[in-house]
Amino acid sequence: MERLDRCGRWLRAALAGGRVRRRLPAALLAIALLGSALKDSDLVPDTPLRNKRNPLNVYFVKVAWGWTLWLLLPFMALTTYELGRSKLLYGRPRSALLALRRLSALAVGTAVWLGCTQLFVYIENLTGECSVPAKPGDTPRLYATKWECHQDSGVWNGFDISGHCFLLSYCALLILEEVAVLEGLAMDHSPKLRLVVNVLFVSLCFLTVIWVFMFLCTALYFHDFSQKLLGVLIGLSGWYGTYRFWYLKPFSPGLPLPNIPLSSKKYSYSR
Repeated sequence: MERLDRCGRWLRAALAGGRVRRRLPAALLAIALLGSALKDSDLVPDTPLRNKRNPLNVYFVKVAWGWTLWLLLPFMALTTYELGRSKLLYGRPRSALLALRRLSALAVGTAVWLGCTQLFVYIENLTGECSVPAKPGDTPRLYATKWECHQDSGVWNGFDISGHCFLLSYCALLILEEVAVLEGLAMDHSPKLRLVVNVLFVSLCFLTVIWVFMFLCTALYFHDFSQKLLGVLIGLSGWYGTYRFWYLKPFSPGLPLPNIPLSSKKYSYSR
């Protein structure tokens, strides 16, 4: 308990003021650029992370949105509800409505994730062609999708925008935006609440480290430069379009610090 509190306080201090949140987008772009340069220069050592079946990729990255959603949902619900009550902004019913409004940001994030991944699949199918080992007597077949190609043990060659670069960058930025609520939340009055929120907060920070690390591995080992660059740019666009633009508007899920006036929000989130 004491160690968890110390860890939570240290992480909150490190994230206070938004320094990490401000610098992460540029850091992700730099990782994509430098990682691609190292990959193209054949300077990257061969490690188990080059294998797509490594445990981090299989059990975390493949279900990255699920992990992010699973931890963010209770964290956002608890912190937003408590923020409304502790700041005497609303009563219990209004605090619950505020929490539901903020949780709708996860529905928006899910729509961004689904829409972008479907777009990536469409582009890869549109730009690709299938290479299938020729068999005597077989009539050449045209393949419309990557799935059809793989059904015949073929190799699909299309423009494969990096879904990993998109999703990992988007999830990491989303988490950092949402944990910013702790900058305005006091939990000293409730040890149980502090324990639960600290567990969720530390877990989310640990998850963000995994996402950034696996983003680095993707930059070093997989995809062409243009595919990675486009993937991370789409991830950054999804984050910017919501947290830097739409969520500043009245009819939106809002930002994690609803008690701060709109003008102050713009300053706090973009300075």
